[in-house]
Amino acid sequence: MNVRPVGWGAKLVELGSAGEVRAAYRRLVGLPGLTEVVPAARTVLIEGDPLPDADELAALLADLDEEPPADGPAIELPVTYDGPDLDEVAELTGLTTAEVARRHAGADYVVAFCGFAPGFGYLTGLPPELHLPRRRTPRTAVEPGSVGIAGEYAGVYPRRSPGGWHLLGRTDAALWDPDLDPPALLAPGTRVRFVPA
Repeated sequence: MNVRPVGWGAKLVELGSAGEVRAAYRRLVGLPGLTEVVPAARTVLIEGDPLPDADELAALLADLDEEPPADGPAIELPVTYDGPDLDEVAELTGLTTAEVARRHAGADYVVAFCGFAPGFGYLTGLPPELHLPRRRTPRTAVEPGSVGIAGEYAGVYPRRSPGGWHLLGRTDAALWDPDLDPPALLAPGTRVRFVPA
């Protein structure tokens, strides 16, 4: 674990894995004095007053083991597997398109962190055989509800935006609605299942 100051009122805790980030997030969220706890791929940003110093953080996060995802029901996202990259993903992985869809839908996912766009969750749990680098050339526009994969993550585009992930299908689920409280359907630690439509 490494702790770095960020500006006047924040610290960045660098960790070794997504599981350690999940565990640190659970230990830090709700801690008196902290106003923000923001997980990312291998870091947790904390803001607040007063902030724990490096020794206090080391004590708080001692023996940090990778925690399993939260218990409870998973959010189910219905997916139509007809994405523009499904054939290419099948070719790159040596699987059929039906097998790509089956393996993608057969996994249990957890929101590791959110970012890129409001409502976009980076989901861990993607089967290793589907780990592919981002597309060489990103698209200038990806439609909302597009279900994609890149690296070790799966995700769903909450609104029309540029993107470089491989698109496997689409869902009609609303991932971001500013009129709701909370506006994001997905939050760190949320379990997610993709269900073929």
